[in-house]
Amino acid sequence: MYHKLFTFLLIIFLTFSCTKKDVTTNTPPDEEQAFLIYKEAIELMNEGELFIAAKKFSEAEAILPKIEMSAKSALMSSYCLYGINFYDEAIEKLESYITKYPADKNIPYAHYLIAISLYEQILDEKKDLAPLLKSKDKIEFYLKNYSDTDYALDLKFKRDLIINQLAAKELYVAKYYIEGQKWIAAINRLKVIVDEYEETVFIEEALHRLVEIYYKIGLEEEAKAAAVLLGYNYNSSEWYKQSYKVLNKEYKIPKKVDKKKTDGLIKRTIKKILK
Repeated sequence: MYHKLFTFLLIIFLTFSCTKKDVTTNTPPDEEQAFLIYKEAIELMNEGELFIAAKKFSEAEAILPKIEMSAKSALMSSYCLYGINFYDEAIEKLESYITKYPADKNIPYAHYLIAISLYEQILDEKKDLAPLLKSKDKIEFYLKNYSDTDYALDLKFKRDLIINQLAAKELYVAKYYIEGQKWIAAINRLKVIVDEYEETVFIEEALHRLVEIYYKIGLEEEAKAAAVLLGYNYNSSEWYKQSYKVLNKEYKIPKKVDKKKTDGLIKRTIKKILK
């Protein structure tokens, strides 16, 4: 991912460098000063001094003569802030860039960098849901508006991970309610997984927990319905076997039989040689 981001910005830099070569020797003092500041920012960035480079890019942005040059400098500043994990500052700078330069050709990249900055702030779905939701919203915005870009595939993958994390959060809370015997609250959380996150890895356990709760509170028809749904879609699942046992007390879950491992070709050949 970092290679992608840097490659993109390298293209921006090279384009800008070409633009600079076209400047005549009669460059006005302010414009010349802007180019010198920009050059210094590039050198600082290459040396790994990203925080100072970000400030220099911002300084250059304010005095560069052409709007496309200012836009590029603003984007470079944002990237430097992202590179040192100043995510909130990078997002603020990127949003300002989008507002100030709405016609710039690199707007899709700016939205991508915002999405990535939000994604990088996801820590633990058990503690804080806000970063997950913000990141999901931004990624979905990007996929809706820029689905044909090079970054869409990366964001689709990250969206799937986020959805799994959201489902994990719902299951975590549901289990908390189950431990406290708050059955209705637990059912509501589990239903969210069934209704909204059915393609995640947590759907099987969610259906099984519904079977358990419904059966425990005397709603046997609802328990059977959840078990049927589980069996229809995941009949080889261990969770289905557990659910079947809830509804059929005499049922014994068969023990797994470890299959005897067969020797591979190389090992069989060695055995023959040793005989």
